Amino acid sequence: MKMTTNHHLYQINTRVFLRRFDTENRKARLDDIPRSYWEHLAEKGFDYIWLMGIWKICESTIEKYCFKEGATRDSFSEALKDFRREDVIGSPFAVDRYEVSPTIGTEESVRNVRSVLNDLGMKLILDFVPNHFSADSSLIQTDPYIFLEAVSDAFIRDPHTFYRPSENDGRTFAHGRDPFFPAWEDTVQVNYFNPDAREFMVNTLMYLTGLCDGVRCDVAMLLLNDVFGNTWKEVLSETGFERPEEEFWKAAVESVKKVTPGFIFIGEVYWDKEWELQQLGLDYTYDKRLTDRLKAGNVKEIRDHLLAETDFQNKSVRFVENHDEERAAAAFGEERSEAAAIIISTLQGMRFYHDGQFEGKKIRLPVQLGREPVEPLNKGLSDFYEQLLRIINTPVFKKGEWSLLQTHPAWERDVTYPNILAWAWKYESEKRLVLVNYSDAISTCRVNPDVDGYSGQFELVDLLNNQTYTRSVEEARHPGIYIELKSYKSHIFAY
Repeated sequence: MKMTTNHHLYQINTRVFLRRFDTENRKARLDDIPRSYWEHLAEKGFDYIWLMGIWKICESTIEKYCFKEGATRDSFSEALKDFRREDVIGSPFAVDRYEVSPTIGTEESVRNVRSVLNDLGMKLILDFVPNHFSADSSLIQTDPYIFLEAVSDAFIRDPHTFYRPSENDGRTFAHGRDPFFPAWEDTVQVNYFNPDAREFMVNTLMYLTGLCDGVRCDVAMLLLNDVFGNTWKEVLSETGFERPEEEFWKAAVESVKKVTPGFIFIGEVYWDKEWELQQLGLDYTYDKRLTDRLKAGNVKEIRDHLLAETDFQNKSVRFVENHDEERAAAAFGEERSEAAAIIISTLQGMRFYHDGQFEGKKIRLPVQLGREPVEPLNKGLSDFYEQLLRIINTPVFKKGEWSLLQTHPAWERDVTYPNILAWAWKYESEKRLVLVNYSDAISTCRVNPDVDGYSGQFELVDLLNNQTYTRSVEEARHPGIYIELKSYKSHIFAY
């Protein structure tokens, strides 16, 4: 069987994170992050560090778009009780052009961080926001052909979706959008039915290979020919652009990997388009479906989700929170967030963690804000994650072979056994057995771990709870070892 490595990814909201290193005299930049901080992450077992939001944005869009009435503006004061207008620094996903923001550092400082990470065995991930640029992007002046231009009266018909960057030349462009939501007014849409625009974006990716080891691709499914064509059908018809024969991602990934084979693409993907994007070459795609099922708490649906093909699971990014999601400690509650974290941390695929998650932060910070609220450390969650990361930072969880196990009734009328999720890992002589009671009731079951090569009795060492249990091989084979777990509690057995 082909072995794959289950990598660990850590997301940092760079513009906010850097404020932790400010001094009285000046604001910190990338070069001010001490090597000891990166060493700290390397020791925890991280393989990839995603520095979100390092690109230059257009400050002119802040006053134009960030203070309009609506959910985004309202979220500022909800997240930051002492919110001030100067705390709003604009969306990092409304990029002017792919130049390092001078508030962050320089190209050289990004390369220096990458060099330190690589030296410590980690790799650098940066943002690629392919669907759109800032509504005031300087590219509108230098390379306007890459954007989706509309007929002049489109702005009159729909001033929320279309805009005129300059009243002087009267040209009308589309704001970037997701077809299920209103347009993002602080952005301008790239035209993926224009071959020249595609070439421009591929060249952008080529440039990024010189700065980082991979990219996190924002709303990657919006570039699919079907999605893009349906979203902008009327505009494309009016302007005469026809559907390309090839998907952008296939051409882009192939072009980049011919030059830089190890460069990786992590796709933010929804709408059950994950498998399609994987087939087009993306190395990983978000597993938002699992996150939603963990929040809903239907154990059968979670188990069924894990029946997907191994190739799909190996390329899935598992997470319980990120900058778009509510903080796990708030969304799940402390006990359930621990159980959910154990699940995503012991499955196949990329395990994805968010800065602040380990400290038990509860406030989701809008990406437009440049200052985070002060929150108390949740010592219980911090200690839990310290232990969990230590357990999974081992060859058996990173390189091993995963298998889903069936749970069985502990006795004739046991109705709680489906509440317990179970799977196993095996790597060389190492074996692990993971059991999670993902319910609010005490639950029991029997499970049959792999005991080939064992005879008589064997020991199960619970790495989470520091206890050791002795069981017989005969019982393990039939009827299965007995498991009893309190609500949202887990075992991670080594044997």
